[in-house]
Amino acid sequence: QVQVVESGGGLVQAGGSLRLSCAASGSIIRINRMGWYRQAPGKQRELVARITSDDSTNYADSVKGRFTISRGNAKNTVYLQMNNLKPEDTAVYYCNADIYRLGPGRVDYWGQGTQVTVSL
Repeated sequence: QVQVVESGGGLVQAGGSLRLSCAASGSIIRINRMGWYRQAPGKQRELVARITSDDSTNYADSVKGRFTISRGNAKNTVYLQMNNLKPEDTAVYYCNADIYRLGPGRVDYWGQGTQVTVSL
């Protein structure tokens, strides 16, 4: 089994910062890619940022220059540093892990989500 657990959401004023953390654990052979997605009420889930096993990153245009994705030393953790937050960043943020497991092969796993609310 694999678990993906996020933490770090909360309420912040516009212009403030938050840092999200995500850790994947369990029977993992290799983590190909980890990323953050978000879903606001009434909207589809969208990619925020992701990072590959060779530390290549990509970001949604709406967060470029404000958000930074990085991996921990253990390589099974990923962080999202969010600066200069805006009300439109309000959403549930989900961690995604693209994992290779012995048997099932390549599988996508999702965390339970963490709420980020940005007030004016």
